[in-house]
Amino acid sequence: MLAAIHPVRSLLLSIFMLMAGSGFLATLISLRLERGGSGTITIGIVATAYFGGLMAGALRAGEIVRRVGHIRAFAAFVALLSASTLSYVLLDHPALWAGLRLIDGICVAGVFVCLESWLNDRAEPDMRGSVLAAYMVALYSGQAIGQLLLGASGALPAIPFQIASILISLAIIPLCLTRSSAPAPMEASAFSIRSLLAASPLGAMGAVATGLMLGAFYGLAAVHVRRLGLDLPETARFMMIVILGGVALQWPLGRLSDRYDRRRIIILSFAAAALVSLLLALWESGGIVLLTLGALFGGLSFALYPLCVAHCNDRLLETERVAASGRLVLLYSAGAALGPVCAASFMTVAGTGGLFLFIALCAALALVLGLWRQRASEPVPGGEQQEFQILPRTTPMAALLDPNVGDENISEGQRT
Repeated sequence: MLAAIHPVRSLLLSIFMLMAGSGFLATLISLRLERGGSGTITIGIVATAYFGGLMAGALRAGEIVRRVGHIRAFAAFVALLSASTLSYVLLDHPALWAGLRLIDGICVAGVFVCLESWLNDRAEPDMRGSVLAAYMVALYSGQAIGQLLLGASGALPAIPFQIASILISLAIIPLCLTRSSAPAPMEASAFSIRSLLAASPLGAMGAVATGLMLGAFYGLAAVHVRRLGLDLPETARFMMIVILGGVALQWPLGRLSDRYDRRRIIILSFAAAALVSLLLALWESGGIVLLTLGALFGGLSFALYPLCVAHCNDRLLETERVAASGRLVLLYSAGAALGPVCAASFMTVAGTGGLFLFIALCAALALVLGLWRQRASEPVPGGEQQEFQILPRTTPMAALLDPNVGDENISEGQRT
Protein backbone atom coordinates (compact mmCIF):
# COMPACT_ATOMS: atom_id res chain seq x y z
CA MET A 1 0.00 0.00 0.00
CA LEU A 2 2.76 2.49 0.97
CA ALA A 3 4.70 1.67 -2.18
CA ALA A 4 1.58 2.39 -4.23
CA ILE A 5 0.80 5.79 -2.72
CA HIS A 6 4.38 7.10 -2.41
CA PRO A 7 4.51 8.44 -6.01
CA VAL A 8 1.17 10.25 -5.53
CA ARG A 9 1.53 11.42 -1.92
CA SER A 10 1.60 15.11 -2.90
CA LEU A 11 -1.62 14.70 -4.89
CA LEU A 12 -3.32 12.96 -1.96
CA LEU A 13 -2.22 15.73 0.41
CA SER A 14 -3.68 18.32 -1.96
CA ILE A 15 -6.97 16.41 -2.09
CA PHE A 16 -7.14 16.16 1.70
CA MET A 17 -6.48 19.88 2.24
CA LEU A 18 -8.89 20.90 -0.50
CA MET A 19 -11.72 18.81 0.97
CA ALA A 20 -10.96 19.96 4.52
CA GLY A 21 -11.33 23.54 3.29
CA SER A 22 -14.26 23.21 0.92
CA GLY A 23 -16.12 20.15 2.19
CA PHE A 24 -17.96 21.94 4.97
CA LEU A 25 -19.00 25.01 2.98
CA ALA A 26 -22.36 23.52 1.96
CA THR A 27 -23.25 22.97 5.62
CA LEU A 28 -21.96 26.38 6.69
CA ILE A 29 -23.77 28.27 3.94
CA SER A 30 -27.10 26.54 4.59
CA LEU A 31 -26.88 27.37 8.29
CA ARG A 32 -25.90 31.00 7.65
CA LEU A 33 -28.78 31.47 5.20
CA GLU A 34 -31.28 30.05 7.67
CA ARG A 35 -29.93 32.20 10.48
CA GLY A 36 -30.25 35.22 8.20
CA GLY A 37 -33.95 34.51 7.69
CA SER A 38 -33.87 32.90 4.24
CA GLY A 39 -36.67 30.45 3.49
CA THR A 40 -36.19 26.77 2.81
CA ILE A 41 -36.77 27.20 -0.94
CA THR A 42 -34.08 29.90 -1.10
CA ILE A 43 -31.62 27.67 0.73
CA GLY A 44 -32.44 24.87 -1.70
CA ILE A 45 -31.85 27.13 -4.71
CA VAL A 46 -28.43 28.16 -3.40
CA ALA A 47 -27.53 24.49 -2.86
CA THR A 48 -28.75 23.66 -6.36
CA ALA A 49 -26.45 26.33 -7.81
CA TYR A 50 -23.41 24.43 -6.52
CA PHE A 51 -24.43 21.14 -8.12
CA GLY A 52 -25.31 22.97 -11.32
CA GLY A 53 -21.77 24.35 -11.35
CA LEU A 54 -20.38 20.91 -10.62
CA MET A 55 -22.26 19.53 -13.62
CA ALA A 56 -21.11 22.38 -15.89
CA GLY A 57 -17.54 21.96 -14.70
CA ALA A 58 -17.56 18.22 -15.32
CA LEU A 59 -18.66 18.93 -18.89
CA ARG A 60 -16.31 21.80 -19.73
CA ALA A 61 -13.28 21.69 -17.41
CA GLY A 62 -11.58 19.00 -19.44
CA GLU A 63 -11.26 21.40 -22.39
CA ILE A 64 -9.47 23.96 -20.19
CA VAL A 65 -7.09 21.32 -18.87
CA ARG A 66 -6.28 20.15 -22.39
CA ARG A 67 -5.72 23.73 -23.53
CA VAL A 68 -3.38 25.04 -20.78
CA GLY A 69 -2.12 21.92 -19.00
CA HIS A 70 -2.80 20.37 -15.62
CA ILE A 71 -0.68 22.59 -13.35
CA ARG A 72 -1.89 25.90 -14.81
CA ALA A 73 -5.51 24.73 -14.83
CA PHE A 74 -5.27 23.45 -11.26
CA ALA A 75 -3.74 26.72 -10.06
CA ALA A 76 -6.44 28.74 -11.81
CA PHE A 77 -9.30 26.66 -10.41
CA VAL A 78 -7.88 26.72 -6.86
CA ALA A 79 -7.23 30.48 -6.97
CA LEU A 80 -10.78 31.18 -8.15
CA LEU A 81 -12.23 28.81 -5.54
CA SER A 82 -10.23 30.50 -2.77
CA ALA A 83 -11.35 33.97 -3.92
CA SER A 84 -14.96 32.83 -4.13
CA THR A 85 -14.78 31.43 -0.61
CA LEU A 86 -13.57 34.76 0.78
CA SER A 87 -16.26 36.65 -1.16
CA TYR A 88 -19.07 35.24 1.02
CA VAL A 89 -18.12 37.66 3.78
CA LEU A 90 -18.52 40.72 1.55
CA LEU A 91 -22.31 40.66 1.34
CA ASP A 92 -24.77 38.33 3.05
CA HIS A 93 -27.30 38.02 0.21
CA PRO A 94 -28.79 34.79 -1.23
CA ALA A 95 -28.48 35.92 -4.87
CA LEU A 96 -24.76 36.64 -4.50
CA TRP A 97 -24.22 33.42 -2.59
CA ALA A 98 -26.02 31.41 -5.30
CA GLY A 99 -23.66 32.89 -7.89
CA LEU A 100 -20.66 32.10 -5.71
CA ARG A 101 -21.85 28.51 -5.20
CA LEU A 102 -22.13 28.14 -8.98
CA ILE A 103 -18.50 29.26 -9.27
CA ASP A 104 -17.52 26.91 -6.43
CA GLY A 105 -19.06 23.95 -8.24
CA ILE A 106 -17.29 24.73 -11.51
CA CYS A 107 -13.94 25.11 -9.72
CA VAL A 108 -14.30 21.93 -7.67
CA ALA A 109 -15.13 19.95 -10.81
CA GLY A 110 -12.08 21.43 -12.54
CA VAL A 111 -9.83 20.58 -9.62
CA PHE A 112 -11.04 16.99 -9.60
CA VAL A 113 -10.51 16.64 -13.35
CA CYS A 114 -6.88 17.70 -12.84
CA LEU A 115 -6.21 15.57 -9.77
CA GLU A 116 -7.95 12.40 -10.93
CA SER A 117 -6.35 12.39 -14.37
CA TRP A 118 -2.97 12.97 -12.68
CA LEU A 119 -3.56 10.12 -10.23
CA ASN A 120 -4.50 7.84 -13.11
CA ASP A 121 -1.34 8.75 -15.00
CA ARG A 122 0.92 8.06 -11.99
CA ALA A 123 -0.78 4.83 -10.83
CA GLU A 124 0.84 1.58 -11.92
CA PRO A 125 -1.69 -0.86 -13.48
CA ASP A 126 -1.29 -3.40 -10.66
CA MET A 127 -1.56 -0.68 -7.99
CA ARG A 128 -4.73 1.08 -9.16
CA GLY A 129 -6.88 -0.48 -6.44
CA SER A 130 -4.53 0.74 -3.71
CA VAL A 131 -4.28 4.23 -5.21
CA LEU A 132 -8.07 4.43 -5.51
CA ALA A 133 -8.47 3.34 -1.86
CA ALA A 134 -5.96 5.98 -0.71
CA TYR A 135 -7.74 8.60 -2.80
CA MET A 136 -11.08 7.77 -1.16
CA VAL A 137 -9.52 7.93 2.32
CA ALA A 138 -8.02 11.37 1.58
CA LEU A 139 -11.27 12.62 0.04
CA TYR A 140 -13.71 11.50 2.74
CA SER A 141 -11.45 12.06 5.74
CA GLY A 142 -10.83 15.63 4.61
CA GLN A 143 -14.55 16.21 4.11
CA ALA A 144 -15.40 14.67 7.50
CA ILE A 145 -12.73 16.54 9.48
CA GLY A 146 -13.67 19.77 7.73
CA GLN A 147 -17.12 19.63 9.33
CA LEU A 148 -15.48 20.38 12.68
CA LEU A 149 -14.56 23.85 11.38
CA LEU A 150 -18.23 24.85 11.56
CA GLY A 151 -17.78 25.96 15.16
CA ALA A 152 -14.61 27.98 14.52
CA SER A 153 -16.33 31.35 14.16
CA GLY A 154 -16.83 32.36 17.78
CA ALA A 155 -17.82 36.03 17.72
CA LEU A 156 -16.34 36.57 14.25
CA PRO A 157 -18.60 35.09 11.55
CA ALA A 158 -15.97 35.54 8.80
CA ILE A 159 -13.45 33.14 10.40
CA PRO A 160 -14.78 29.83 8.93
CA PHE A 161 -14.66 31.29 5.42
CA GLN A 162 -11.14 32.60 6.04
CA ILE A 163 -9.94 29.22 7.33
CA ALA A 164 -11.55 27.51 4.34
CA SER A 165 -9.80 29.90 1.95
CA ILE A 166 -6.45 29.31 3.66
CA LEU A 167 -6.75 25.53 3.39
CA ILE A 168 -7.90 25.72 -0.24
CA SER A 169 -4.98 28.01 -1.11
CA LEU A 170 -2.47 25.75 0.65
CA ALA A 171 -3.76 22.77 -1.36
CA ILE A 172 -1.92 24.11 -4.39
CA ILE A 173 1.53 23.89 -2.77
CA PRO A 174 2.06 20.09 -2.70
CA LEU A 175 1.03 19.73 -6.32
CA CYS A 176 3.00 22.68 -7.65
CA LEU A 177 6.16 21.53 -5.85
CA THR A 178 5.88 17.91 -6.93
CA ARG A 179 8.69 16.54 -9.08
CA SER A 180 6.17 14.30 -10.83
CA SER A 181 5.54 15.40 -14.40
CA ALA A 182 2.03 16.38 -15.42
CA PRO A 183 0.14 13.88 -17.57
CA ALA A 184 -0.36 14.38 -21.26
CA PRO A 185 -3.75 15.85 -22.29
CA MET A 186 -6.45 13.24 -22.83
CA GLU A 187 -9.17 13.33 -25.42
CA ALA A 188 -12.66 12.59 -24.18
CA SER A 189 -14.68 9.78 -25.76
CA ALA A 190 -18.43 9.90 -26.30
CA PHE A 191 -21.16 7.63 -25.00
CA SER A 192 -24.82 8.62 -25.18
CA ILE A 193 -27.18 8.58 -22.23
CA ARG A 194 -29.68 6.71 -24.41
CA SER A 195 -27.14 3.92 -24.90
CA LEU A 196 -26.48 3.82 -21.17
CA LEU A 197 -30.19 3.59 -20.39
CA ALA A 198 -30.57 0.78 -22.91
CA ALA A 199 -27.63 -1.13 -21.45
CA SER A 200 -28.53 -0.66 -17.76
CA PRO A 201 -31.75 1.15 -16.83
CA LEU A 202 -31.27 0.42 -13.13
CA GLY A 203 -27.66 1.61 -13.09
CA ALA A 204 -28.47 4.85 -14.91
CA MET A 205 -31.63 5.74 -13.01
CA GLY A 206 -30.04 4.57 -9.77
CA ALA A 207 -27.34 7.20 -10.31
CA VAL A 208 -30.07 9.86 -10.76
CA ALA A 209 -31.87 8.71 -7.60
CA THR A 210 -28.63 8.75 -5.62
CA GLY A 211 -27.96 12.28 -6.83
CA LEU A 212 -31.42 13.41 -5.76
CA MET A 213 -30.91 11.87 -2.32
CA LEU A 214 -27.41 13.14 -1.62
CA GLY A 215 -27.92 16.55 -3.23
CA ALA A 216 -30.89 17.09 -0.94
CA PHE A 217 -28.93 15.82 2.05
CA TYR A 218 -25.85 18.01 1.53
CA GLY A 219 -27.98 21.05 0.83
CA LEU A 220 -30.48 20.82 3.69
CA ALA A 221 -29.46 18.23 6.30
CA ALA A 222 -27.78 20.83 8.51
CA VAL A 223 -30.95 22.94 8.44
CA HIS A 224 -32.99 19.85 9.35
CA VAL A 225 -30.96 18.95 12.45
CA ARG A 226 -30.68 22.57 13.60
CA ARG A 227 -34.46 22.80 13.55
CA LEU A 228 -34.51 19.70 15.75
CA GLY A 229 -32.67 21.73 18.38
CA LEU A 230 -29.05 20.65 17.83
CA ASP A 231 -26.38 23.27 18.47
CA LEU A 232 -23.52 23.98 16.06
CA PRO A 233 -21.03 21.39 17.44
CA GLU A 234 -23.75 18.73 17.45
CA THR A 235 -24.66 19.62 13.86
CA ALA A 236 -21.02 19.31 12.82
CA ARG A 237 -20.79 15.95 14.60
CA PHE A 238 -23.91 14.67 12.83
CA MET A 239 -22.58 15.63 9.40
CA MET A 240 -19.21 14.06 10.17
CA ILE A 241 -20.83 10.82 11.38
CA VAL A 242 -22.88 10.54 8.19
CA ILE A 243 -19.75 10.93 6.04
CA LEU A 244 -17.75 8.43 8.10
CA GLY A 245 -20.68 6.02 8.00
CA GLY A 246 -20.61 6.36 4.24
CA VAL A 247 -17.01 5.16 4.22
CA ALA A 248 -17.68 2.25 6.59
CA LEU A 249 -20.42 0.41 4.69
CA GLN A 250 -19.32 0.80 1.08
CA TRP A 251 -16.81 -2.04 1.14
CA PRO A 252 -19.03 -4.69 2.87
CA LEU A 253 -21.95 -3.94 0.56
CA GLY A 254 -19.64 -4.04 -2.43
CA ARG A 255 -18.24 -7.42 -1.45
CA LEU A 256 -21.78 -8.77 -1.10
CA SER A 257 -22.64 -7.47 -4.56
CA ASP A 258 -19.66 -9.39 -5.98
CA ARG A 259 -20.99 -12.66 -4.54
CA TYR A 260 -24.68 -12.32 -5.40
CA ASP A 261 -26.84 -10.77 -8.10
CA ARG A 262 -25.76 -7.14 -7.82
CA ARG A 263 -29.28 -5.93 -8.51
CA ARG A 264 -30.45 -7.67 -5.35
CA ILE A 265 -27.90 -5.76 -3.24
CA ILE A 266 -28.87 -2.47 -4.92
CA ILE A 267 -32.55 -3.18 -4.25
CA LEU A 268 -31.89 -4.06 -0.61
CA SER A 269 -29.74 -0.95 -0.18
CA PHE A 270 -32.45 1.32 -1.61
CA ALA A 271 -35.03 -0.40 0.60
CA ALA A 272 -32.91 0.03 3.72
CA ALA A 273 -32.11 3.65 2.78
CA ALA A 274 -35.84 4.36 2.39
CA LEU A 275 -36.57 2.85 5.81
CA VAL A 276 -33.76 4.72 7.57
CA SER A 277 -34.78 7.97 5.86
CA LEU A 278 -38.36 7.48 7.03
CA LEU A 279 -37.13 6.96 10.60
CA LEU A 280 -35.01 10.11 10.33
CA ALA A 281 -38.06 12.02 9.10
CA LEU A 282 -40.05 10.87 12.14
CA TRP A 283 -37.30 11.30 14.75
CA GLU A 284 -37.64 14.73 16.36
CA SER A 285 -34.67 15.01 18.73
CA GLY A 286 -30.92 14.49 18.83
CA GLY A 287 -28.87 12.01 20.81
CA ILE A 288 -27.35 8.65 20.00
CA VAL A 289 -30.40 7.52 18.02
CA LEU A 290 -30.03 10.38 15.55
CA LEU A 291 -26.31 9.72 15.16
CA THR A 292 -26.89 6.00 14.65
CA LEU A 293 -29.54 6.63 12.02
CA GLY A 294 -27.25 9.18 10.38
CA ALA A 295 -24.38 6.67 10.21
CA LEU A 296 -26.68 4.06 8.67
CA PHE A 297 -28.04 6.57 6.16
CA GLY A 298 -24.51 7.57 5.13
CA GLY A 299 -23.39 3.97 4.79
CA LEU A 300 -26.33 3.00 2.61
CA SER A 301 -26.64 6.12 0.47
CA PHE A 302 -22.92 6.59 -0.20
CA ALA A 303 -22.65 2.97 -1.36
CA LEU A 304 -25.41 3.30 -3.95
CA TYR A 305 -23.47 5.22 -6.59
CA PRO A 306 -20.49 2.82 -6.82
CA LEU A 307 -22.95 -0.10 -6.78
CA CYS A 308 -24.79 1.43 -9.74
CA VAL A 309 -21.48 2.03 -11.56
CA ALA A 310 -20.46 -1.59 -10.98
CA HIS A 311 -23.85 -2.78 -12.24
CA CYS A 312 -23.42 -0.71 -15.41
CA ASN A 313 -19.91 -2.07 -15.92
CA ASP A 314 -21.30 -5.60 -15.74
CA ARG A 315 -23.43 -4.82 -18.80
CA LEU A 316 -21.02 -2.75 -20.89
CA LEU A 317 -18.10 -3.60 -23.12
CA GLU A 318 -14.67 -2.79 -21.74
CA THR A 319 -14.18 -0.10 -24.37
CA GLU A 320 -17.41 1.63 -23.28
CA ARG A 321 -16.86 1.80 -19.51
CA VAL A 322 -14.75 4.94 -19.18
CA ALA A 323 -16.96 6.97 -21.55
CA ALA A 324 -20.08 5.66 -19.81
CA SER A 325 -18.70 6.79 -16.45
CA GLY A 326 -18.90 10.37 -17.75
CA ARG A 327 -22.61 9.94 -18.44
CA LEU A 328 -23.12 8.42 -14.97
CA VAL A 329 -21.42 11.40 -13.34
CA LEU A 330 -23.62 13.70 -15.42
CA LEU A 331 -26.78 11.82 -14.39
CA TYR A 332 -25.75 11.91 -10.73
CA SER A 333 -25.00 15.64 -10.94
CA ALA A 334 -28.33 16.35 -12.63
CA GLY A 335 -30.11 14.55 -9.81
CA ALA A 336 -28.03 16.37 -7.20
CA ALA A 337 -28.91 19.72 -8.79
CA LEU A 338 -32.64 18.97 -8.59
CA GLY A 339 -32.52 17.41 -5.13
CA PRO A 340 -32.20 20.50 -2.90
CA VAL A 341 -35.04 22.41 -4.56
CA CYS A 342 -37.37 19.40 -4.56
CA ALA A 343 -36.54 18.58 -0.94
CA ALA A 344 -37.04 22.23 0.03
CA SER A 345 -40.55 22.06 -1.44
CA PHE A 346 -41.26 18.99 0.68
CA MET A 347 -39.96 20.77 3.79
CA THR A 348 -42.18 23.77 3.03
CA VAL A 349 -45.25 21.54 2.90
CA ALA A 350 -44.45 18.80 5.41
CA GLY A 351 -42.18 20.63 7.85
CA THR A 352 -38.64 19.76 8.89
CA GLY A 353 -39.13 16.04 8.31
CA GLY A 354 -39.96 16.73 4.66
CA LEU A 355 -36.27 16.47 3.76
CA PHE A 356 -35.99 12.80 4.67
CA LEU A 357 -39.51 12.10 3.41
CA PHE A 358 -38.32 13.27 0.00
CA ILE A 359 -35.19 11.14 0.25
CA ALA A 360 -37.28 8.13 1.30
CA LEU A 361 -39.56 8.68 -1.71
CA CYS A 362 -36.58 8.78 -4.11
CA ALA A 363 -35.21 5.55 -2.63
CA ALA A 364 -38.63 3.90 -2.81
CA LEU A 365 -39.07 4.79 -6.49
CA ALA A 366 -35.62 3.41 -7.28
CA LEU A 367 -36.57 0.28 -5.33
CA VAL A 368 -39.65 -0.22 -7.52
CA LEU A 369 -37.51 0.20 -10.65
CA GLY A 370 -35.05 -2.37 -9.31
CA LEU A 371 -37.78 -4.91 -8.62
CA TRP A 372 -39.11 -4.46 -12.15
CA ARG A 373 -35.67 -4.87 -13.72
CA GLN A 374 -35.07 -8.00 -11.67
CA ARG A 375 -38.21 -9.54 -13.17
CA ALA A 376 -37.63 -8.20 -16.69
CA SER A 377 -34.10 -9.51 -17.30
CA GLU A 378 -31.72 -12.25 -16.29
CA PRO A 379 -28.82 -11.48 -13.94
CA VAL A 380 -25.22 -11.43 -15.08
CA PRO A 381 -23.66 -14.74 -13.98
CA GLY A 382 -21.73 -14.33 -10.77
CA GLY A 383 -18.43 -15.38 -12.32
CA GLU A 384 -18.78 -12.73 -15.05
CA GLN A 385 -19.54 -9.78 -12.77
CA GLN A 386 -16.81 -7.17 -12.56
CA GLU A 387 -15.18 -6.67 -9.16
CA PHE A 388 -16.77 -3.88 -7.10
CA GLN A 389 -14.68 -0.76 -6.56
CA ILE A 390 -15.46 2.16 -4.28
CA LEU A 391 -15.68 5.20 -6.55
CA PRO A 392 -16.18 8.90 -5.79
CA ARG A 393 -19.02 10.86 -7.38
CA THR A 394 -16.67 13.46 -8.84
CA THR A 395 -15.60 13.27 -12.50
CA PRO A 396 -15.24 10.58 -15.19
CA MET A 397 -11.46 10.57 -14.61
CA ALA A 398 -11.98 8.65 -11.35
CA ALA A 399 -13.22 5.66 -13.35
CA LEU A 400 -9.77 5.30 -14.92
CA LEU A 401 -8.43 4.25 -11.50
CA ASP A 402 -10.86 1.32 -11.46
CA PRO A 403 -8.82 -1.87 -12.10
CA ASN A 404 -11.85 -3.29 -13.95
CA VAL A 405 -11.33 -0.83 -16.81
CA GLY A 406 -8.36 -2.80 -18.00
CA ASP A 407 -10.06 -6.20 -17.77
CA GLU A 408 -10.75 -8.37 -20.79
CA ASN A 409 -13.76 -7.62 -22.94
CA ILE A 410 -17.10 -8.96 -21.89
CA SER A 411 -19.62 -10.44 -24.21
CA GLU A 412 -22.61 -8.73 -25.76
CA GLY A 413 -24.76 -11.38 -24.10
CA GLN A 414 -24.30 -9.64 -20.75
CA ARG A 415 -26.36 -6.65 -21.88
CA THR A 416 -29.99 -6.29 -20.77
